[in-house]
Amino acid sequence: MATSPPDPGAKLDFKKVLPVLVIILVDLIGLSIIIPLMPLYAARFGASPLIIGILGSTYPAMQFIGSPILGRLSDRFGRRPILLASQIGTLTGFLLLGFANSLWLLFLSRIIDGISGANISTAQAVITDVTNEKARTQGLGLIGAAFGMGFILGPMIAFAILVATNDNYAAVAFTAALFSLVSIVLTFFWLSETHTSEKSTTPHRSPFSFQGMFQALGRPTVGILLILMFAQQLAFGGYEQMFSLFALNRLGMGARDTSGLFALAGLFIIVVQGGLIGPWSKKYGDRWLVMLGLYCLAIGLILTSTTPQIPVPWYNQAKIRSEMQGQASMQLINVELPSESNRSWPGILWILFASFPAALGGGVLHPAINSLITKSAEKDEAGSILGISAGFYSAANAITPLFFGSLFQWFGAPVPFLAGGILLAALWFIAMRKVNVSQSI
Repeated sequence: MATSPPDPGAKLDFKKVLPVLVIILVDLIGLSIIIPLMPLYAARFGASPLIIGILGSTYPAMQFIGSPILGRLSDRFGRRPILLASQIGTLTGFLLLGFANSLWLLFLSRIIDGISGANISTAQAVITDVTNEKARTQGLGLIGAAFGMGFILGPMIAFAILVATNDNYAAVAFTAALFSLVSIVLTFFWLSETHTSEKSTTPHRSPFSFQGMFQALGRPTVGILLILMFAQQLAFGGYEQMFSLFALNRLGMGARDTSGLFALAGLFIIVVQGGLIGPWSKKYGDRWLVMLGLYCLAIGLILTSTTPQIPVPWYNQAKIRSEMQGQASMQLINVELPSESNRSWPGILWILFASFPAALGGGVLHPAINSLITKSAEKDEAGSILGISAGFYSAANAITPLFFGSLFQWFGAPVPFLAGGILLAALWFIAMRKVNVSQSI
């Protein structure tokens, strides 16, 4: 029997997508360099865990407002100029962060970066422009790979900079600014405009609306999956936001130590997303992946909350206080530091043990839930329903630092992680009964 020739339209044109993938990678390296640093940066200026939580929510809240606006502008004026404008905003935010000598400048830097933060969404639009439906999934999947690689390299670079500069936080911020400048140069000289005038005359709907979000919640399967998307990011995002302060409180770990842990977790997530999700999805299905992710993330957060307050063997309280205070401010940090009297290995070994199920759950849940959402919706609404999913994801990112920061400040360091684990464990039981991809929508 004759075999049909391969469909050329199903093959991804790497020459077209390579520039935007490199640009995303460089952008994400710059962003992830400062992620482990921000809570400790704010602590240097006497910020409480609640204020640190508010600072953490500033970027996603501004992005929640700015990204849809810039997305519509990219439909009107083209991808390239909007991408350049957003990258210039990111560069400005990083430079301001490097020169910051007060807490309000940290807030201003995150506001500027967040309101102009359409880098990734515009890059995704570029991929959509240069691919057809058959190759688009692969193209968008490569963005996820670039994400993961950026979140591995960023913390590793931050660790190296902190070691080389004796914990100079400003040097890390300026390094992030350098990567942002490189991404601007690459965009200006390498990326061609992909949004044609013919496409720009087509009417576009807003990526999502509040009415559409609430209507989607009422749909069987889709509704519970959207709740799971929000809840898993509330828990995992809070884990990421507060982990630096938690490690400082329980283990006496400074910025360079937590950067190393972030890099290790990022490497594990890359292994999960790049090598395990595909085979597991084919063998067991996306529903099984969602249940696995909920279970593992719940266990990881609960185990993290029980980390004993035993500082690492190399802990030096005076050195940590000096690092937190820096040279710009002599205010005492607003997080209790452990005593030096019981330095040992059990604390760091325990948190490493707890990090593996947490990273596995966090790495599996987002892509598995979105995959189930698309399979539970009509084909012609896949884009809009994923836009609604992104809305819940962004809303969780804006809320979680406030939620976790409040619990951290008022009830102690372990409580937010325990609360997140219990929430996900309860949702695991609900999802076991409610998530049924064969259900009608």
